[in-house]
Amino acid sequence: MLLITGFFASAKEPVKVACIGNSVTFGYGLADPATQSYPAILQKKLGKNFIVGNFGHSGATLLRKGHNPYYKTKAFADALDFKADIAVIHLGLNDTDPRNFPNYRDEFIPDYNWLIDTLKKVNPKVKIFACRLTPIFTGHPRFVSSTFDWYHEVQKRIGQVAVINKAVVIDFYKALHNRPDLFTDAPTLHPNAAGTEKISEIVYKHITGNFGGFQLPGIFTENMVLQRDKPLVFWGTANANTSVTVAFGKLQKSVSTADDGTWKVTFPAMKASKAPQTITFKNDGQQVVLKNILVGDVWLASGQSNMYFSLAQTKGGDSLANASAQKTIRLLKYRPYAETDNIAWDSTALKKANELDFFSGSWRTNETLAAKEFSGVAYAFASTLQPEIDVPVGVIEIAVGGSPQISWVSRLVLESDPLFEPAFKNWRGSDYIMQWCRDRANTNLANAPSAFQRHTYEPSYNFEAGISKMIPFAIKGVIWYQGESDADNAELYKKLFPIFVQDWRSQWKDSFPFYYVQLSGINRPSWNYFRDVQRQLLQTVPNSGMAVSSDLGNETNVHPTDKIPVGQRLAQLALHQTYHKKNVPAGPLVSGAKLHDNWVVVLFENNKGLHTSGNEPLRGFQLVNDKG
Repeated sequence: MLLITGFFASAKEPVKVACIGNSVTFGYGLADPATQSYPAILQKKLGKNFIVGNFGHSGATLLRKGHNPYYKTKAFADALDFKADIAVIHLGLNDTDPRNFPNYRDEFIPDYNWLIDTLKKVNPKVKIFACRLTPIFTGHPRFVSSTFDWYHEVQKRIGQVAVINKAVVIDFYKALHNRPDLFTDAPTLHPNAAGTEKISEIVYKHITGNFGGFQLPGIFTENMVLQRDKPLVFWGTANANTSVTVAFGKLQKSVSTADDGTWKVTFPAMKASKAPQTITFKNDGQQVVLKNILVGDVWLASGQSNMYFSLAQTKGGDSLANASAQKTIRLLKYRPYAETDNIAWDSTALKKANELDFFSGSWRTNETLAAKEFSGVAYAFASTLQPEIDVPVGVIEIAVGGSPQISWVSRLVLESDPLFEPAFKNWRGSDYIMQWCRDRANTNLANAPSAFQRHTYEPSYNFEAGISKMIPFAIKGVIWYQGESDADNAELYKKLFPIFVQDWRSQWKDSFPFYYVQLSGINRPSWNYFRDVQRQLLQTVPNSGMAVSSDLGNETNVHPTDKIPVGQRLAQLALHQTYHKKNVPAGPLVSGAKLHDNWVVVLFENNKGLHTSGNEPLRGFQLVNDKG
């Protein structure tokens, strides 16, 4: 159903839509642009009451002094003759060329204004949609040297143009920057057939205002815990320019959806409450009611397989699960659609991975079965924490077995860093990813028809498919158990880990605590160095803490079953550093060493009562002199 109103709804003649742009609009690289370009598909979606014209010209610049100005093309002349009622303008990609932006950057906004004014001269009532650019991915030959910076500068200018001209913005970048599978030509610039289908869908929604009705992000379900003492943000999508009303407790707020169908309502911070409450959402005749909502502290538990390791598999886990009902804990476990076992994924798994529809879950009350299926480490953390703070505790688990750290970092942060930007290129053959991960990904993707197939080990994937969908749902902090898939390159991990933590904090706009697990004591030579890097990171990453697990490990098993003490140790860190309890936060931690006469004096933090095991002489130490 078309929701478009006003002039277009009452028009007796078909509404004329001019798609103005460059090669992306024209359909460059497609087998049949006449049927596969986004304007051609848009025509089919809009139907007989619309006439859609494709006025794309490959290589065109918006800049009038650019190397191939759009205003000089036949496509522009035809667009003017068309006398459009709606103009969808997508120009600027070619303006990032070194022949253009460095010389004429200050003319971009005036030239864009001129283009709009010229369209309005032939039809003063034309409705303008100014498109933020489709993404350019790292396969572009000038990506690091210039394109990345100039591309984002052009994006800012397009936003300014939209404000000046009161144009509606269609944000192709926001919608597509996490879909490299849709831009598979050599310069990773032009959409493939699936990409033009997606672009046409985006334009269709903006023209009609039909965004599929009221929808909430998956993180909002019954039984959830909302974070106390921080503003509560509810958000989602609905059809454009409709009213959304949110009622929670004694508070109620209404807001109109934006042109892109998005809406957001913010309530003031609330105190903790164990009393179940209800949230009601109303929009355009629809009503969604979420019951049994508590307010307390929400912790995010993430990482790889040792965080994913369930309480049922954990030593002593059954006893802890059977006592679950005694504590006010709520659990949200995001399950991956397909495991990273030694198997080839089927076509459904491959499709879901590409579409970032890979994780699913809903909040559950603290029942025995829910506890058993949850992360053993995360559940032990919550079970230790909740009685001490006496408020509801919600834990969100999202973990992927074997996942490297780089898969949890946002794309823009990695693209912005010259050290990590190359990780995207041929990632399945890149030494940014550990060999085991590459081999397993290649096994999982054996049936993939495209080299651009997505996977949970790919740089940024788990952020895009999982973490990004939670933001800005407020949390108290993060517990993290990961590193096994990075232990072969401790030096690289040491550089990425602070970037990763800061990325998450920046995304949430919150410097929340970040507590992580030092790797266990498996007999692998590289792990000794890796554990020491993890220890050093305590001095680099503010508001962090490290739980030791080397004494709980297994020499031959990367998945030791004694997980409850690990969760308890993370909880002790949180109780001391976040909740300011007077407990001992951790065992002795080396803080330095100094030479005193013929002795080496080793200094420790948390050293009260420190003594050797069984009061035996010191063992396990080595002295390295200048000869090694």
